[in-house]
Amino acid sequence: MIDIKLIRENRELVKENIKKKFQDKKLPLVDEVYNLDIEFRELKTKADNLRNERNSLSQEIGLLMKDKKIDEANKVKEHVKEINEEIPKLELEEERLSNEIKERMMVIPNIIADDVPIGKDDSENVEEQRFGEPVVPSFEIPYHADIMASFNGLDKESAGKAAGNGFYYLMGDIARLHSAILTYARDFMIDKGFTYCIPPFMIRSDAVDGVMSFEEKENMMYKIEGEDLYLIGTSEHSMIAKYKDQLLKESDLPITMTSYSPCFRKEVGAHGIEERGIYRIHQFEKQEMIVLCLPEESEKWYEKMWNYSVELFRSLDIPVRKLVCCSGDLADLKYRSCDIEAWSPRQQKYFEVCSCSNLTSAQARRMGIRYKKEDGNKEFVHTLNNTVVAPPRMLIAFLENNLCEDGSVKIPEVLRPYMGGKEFIKKNK
Repeated sequence: MIDIKLIRENRELVKENIKKKFQDKKLPLVDEVYNLDIEFRELKTKADNLRNERNSLSQEIGLLMKDKKIDEANKVKEHVKEINEEIPKLELEEERLSNEIKERMMVIPNIIADDVPIGKDDSENVEEQRFGEPVVPSFEIPYHADIMASFNGLDKESAGKAAGNGFYYLMGDIARLHSAILTYARDFMIDKGFTYCIPPFMIRSDAVDGVMSFEEKENMMYKIEGEDLYLIGTSEHSMIAKYKDQLLKESDLPITMTSYSPCFRKEVGAHGIEERGIYRIHQFEKQEMIVLCLPEESEKWYEKMWNYSVELFRSLDIPVRKLVCCSGDLADLKYRSCDIEAWSPRQQKYFEVCSCSNLTSAQARRMGIRYKKEDGNKEFVHTLNNTVVAPPRMLIAFLENNLCEDGSVKIPEVLRPYMGGKEFIKKNK
């Protein structure tokens, strides 16, 4: 959510930002908020003036009573009574206007960075840099589900019977590899100075509304029937909610945390759920990183965070590239974002494995997360998040890039301690 001062002082900037995101249907909201805000402030001033008048009249009544001027005191009391009847009406109207303003402000997108490329959707995202040489081996790379099946490592048929489409059983060495990658990623981030955390896997609706846009909520989140709880789509949601309505000290910042969680997503939209593979599914596990920091430090942290993703994937012998997200591909709360995409030798193209975002103060403003500066002033923190690894999808990149011609899979040196010292996993005979 943006600062309402932007609408008061520079409506055209806010409208131009909406146009850059190709959300012209939201343009009327800016003028609506502007006009509602004028009405709200006028009403608030009127109510404040009446409260001040009531306080003055109450003192006057005391003096009149002291001077035995009973009739005059009673007349003033009648006026105070009228004021007391008027103030609650004004307060109700204030609350209504405040809610209408907030409802619209929650839909107006965050201001994006000046250097974000302008484009309608992810097809117009811009490749910025590659890391590692993408290799296409001389032998054929099977579909990732077939590689897993060759190790008796994937059972989607049984999962379909147990839970439906979009779920899976991982078995044996593939399941172990999945856990090894998560544990390695956890230790990788701890070594970077991040605090490890296992958060709640369900959060309340007010926390959901604080961390994401309404459209994302509708397309992603599973609601627990009969309770004010949602299954998280990523641990970022509950990690940021940890600091809801808190006033932090400037010395507390930055807060850097890495978290493990299962993630649950409806995956509503054009992409759909895969029938065979595990690229787009309803349930997966992930290691995440989040940062809460001073406003002037968020861009520095953004650079650090996406670089951590590159470093981790390269340590596992996976070539990657950085793709800058265009304006139309940015969720409403994002100031800027980039995807880290892994190389697929089978498809001979890159696919998304990490997403790094700087949300500036938009998320913190919705969640009420502020810090107290040394001079006593209070400001909203900046929040950032990035995927460390999401192994079901990351497994695809890992298996394809480490597959040997004999069908075995090489285990990179950094991962061997998490795989019982194994250098290879081999097909079951």
